Order: sequence, then structure tokens, then C-alpha cells
Amino acid sequence: MNVFLLWHARKLPDDEDGDKLIGVYATADDADRAKQRALSLPGFRDSPEGFELDRYIVGQDNWKEGFFRVDGGV
Repeated sequence: MNVFLLWHARKLPDDEDGDKLIGVYATADDADRAKQRALSLPGFRDSPEGFELDRYIVGQDNWKEGFFRVDGGV
């Protein structure tokens, strides 16, 4: 089973991430309708290029190799 995650991402001052999970949807069309609703809201309408849609498979691991911080830490 697939689900679709709709994100909005933008860089904030001091190089911070401004990632926001808008929601998790059953279909890409549902996610697109949510994007259209969000585009009328403050912040989102000022940064319309920040939307990203990702498809995930339910019950599947997505981070299989771990991660590291950019500064070399864990």
C-alpha cells in the first residue's frame, strides 16, 4: 500500500531548515488538493516552490543505511 507525504520546505535565516509535513494522503490527487488549499495560506503562498510530494510504501523501512550530521557527528 502506498501513501503520499506532502511537505513544504524552505531555508530559514541562519541556514535552519523550515520543513513542514502538511499531511499523509491515500492518493497523489488527495495530496495535490491539499497543496492547492495550502497555497492560499500565509507562508505557503509566499513560497509556492517549496512543496514536495513523496511516495512511501507502508510497512517498509526507508532509512536502511543510517545517517550522519554534516559536521561529522552522529
